[in-house]
Amino acid sequence: MTNDDDHHAGNAAEGREGKAERDAAAKAVLDNMARLRALRLAREAAMPQAATSSKARRAKTTASTAKRGTKKTEDDKPRPLSEWLADQQSSGHRT
Repeated sequence: MTNDDDHHAGNAAEGREGKAERDAAAKAVLDNMARLRALRLAREAAMPQAATSSKARRAKTTASTAKRGTKKTEDDKPRPLSEWLADQQSSGHRT
């Protein structure tokens, strides 16, 4: 064997060790993600009323926004650009 053969053999062994370490790290990450997902799902299952109340708050906010008139209605159609430009010119704005 020459020096080149020894060098390549060492790289192969290091490559296998590196792959095993990467695989172990990836498995640890996946296991942790699964554990955290299970904890989150258990917490959400234990508190279903909290999710319902946030949906109710969101619906209440949307209803109050509609009452103020900030929400567009179906009758509101955008003006053509030519009308908007004519309005800008007649009001003194330069385009």
